[in-house]
Amino acid sequence: MGAVVRRPVAGVAALVLLVEAVGFVFLNGVMATVVDNQQMSLAGLHPDAMSTGAWAAGAALGLFLALCALPPARAALTDRGFGRVARPVLVVCAILHAVLGALAVGLVGWTAFLYLMVVLGLIVLTLVAYEGRPAPGAVTAPTGTDPTAV
Repeated sequence: MGAVVRRPVAGVAALVLLVEAVGFVFLNGVMATVVDNQQMSLAGLHPDAMSTGAWAAGAALGLFLALCALPPARAALTDRGFGRVARPVLVVCAILHAVLGALAVGLVGWTAFLYLMVVLGLIVLTLVAYEGRPAPGAVTAPTGTDPTAV
């Protein structure tokens, strides 16, 4: 896959992950505010604990998604592959989107499922597109030389 497709897909994936990070923080903030205003509790939990937990979960997930947006953004700018840390982080992000998509069908609906599957597809396409690209700082053999020759 050429750079004509590879770089825009990585850029769109990074942008969508950043928008999703902001969306998750906002959604959890709304849930925390509603729980706090209505003084809701679950199984005897104090409403303040639930509100704080919703804020913490939103911040943690938003931070993780923002972290996941960094490797595709760098790949879109430099057209270089992912390093040892970035690839597993993106794989975990793809797994998270698959699990959230499975949950979203029953809880939210098919529109949320479709959105999460599009994001999953962008992440996987970015991972596959940069599979053979060297990572930053990777040592490669010069072209035209036999690496087995002594």
